[in-house]
Order: sequence, then C-alpha cells, then structure tokens
Amino acid sequence: MRSLRLRHFLPVAATCAAVALAASPASAGTGGAASVSAAPCATSNLIVWLPNGIGNGAAGSVFYKLRITNGGTAACTLSGFPKVSAINLKGQPIGKPAAKEAGQKAGTVKLAKGGSASFQLRIVNPGNFSPADCHPTRAAGLRVSPPGGGGAKVVPLPFETCAKPTQPVLAVGPVKKG
Repeated sequence: MRSLRLRHFLPVAATCAAVALAASPASAGTGGAASVSAAPCATSNLIVWLPNGIGNGAAGSVFYKLRITNGGTAACTLSGFPKVSAINLKGQPIGKPAAKEAGQKAGTVKLAKGGSASFQLRIVNPGNFSPADCHPTRAAGLRVSPPGGGGAKVVPLPFETCAKPTQPVLAVGPVKKG
C-alpha cells in the first residue's frame, strides 16, 4: 500500500518542484546582450506571470512588473517590446493595445532554462478621462505576446480601464534582464 501511494505522489511532487524551480528567483537566467547565440524564445515555452499582483501608483497610473520565465529545455532569447492588450472574461480585447513606452530602448535578453526576464506595464487610471471619452469598464486580465515568439499568454489581473479610449491607456516597456 505504501509503494502505491508513493508511486502516485512522486509525479505530483516532481511537477510541483519543476514549477517552483521555474518561478524561483535563484534560477534567474543570464540577462543583457546574448554572448552565446540562442534561438528566439517560443511563446509555448514561456510562462508570463505577475509576481504579487500589486502595482505601484504614481501620477494617475499604476505600474506593474511582469515576469517572463523560460520553461523550455534550452536557453533562448527575447528582444523588443511585448504586445499587451486588456481582455474581458471571454478573452476579447478591450480598448486599444498598449503603446510602447516613450524613450525606452530594447536590447536582447538571453534566458537560461528556468531563467526569467521582466517588463513594465503602465495602466492609466480611467478616472483621468471623461466618462464620455473613456467608457469605463472592468478588464479581467491581459493578453501578452512576448516579442518574437508568436502566440500569446493570458495573465489574470482585474482592473478598471477604458473601453473606447481617445488616448492610450496601456503602455509597455521592453523586456529586460532580471
């Protein structure tokens, strides 16, 4: 009986350990310019997540630092700005996609297996706009397309946004090491 329980427990324990390793800050990959060539990261191998779900507010906006972790079997590279859109519970886009944050430059980040990089997302408070210009609504999360990989990941994050903004409400920075 004991070996039967152990046989069922080991695959679950191994899966939990792999997820914990991928999310661990100690497993962060090498960042900066890629000195050894590696293929671009495939979105299917990436985990996009929000570490604590809490943003930092400033001047009518909230800033979030999202993480991208390489869950693949080999090192890979990311270069550029992710594409980000607010989505509703059905996964449909709300408002305009994120604009690139002004004055930010993108470099190449190499992610080791289990390594992570980050990018910043700014969400402007819809209260900064007139209700007629904004059409305030509740988003259920974000659709994130990492640069160069094709495809997208969904990150749950409920927040207030504009359904019909006259100006960009979301702005995204480039992927950076760490």
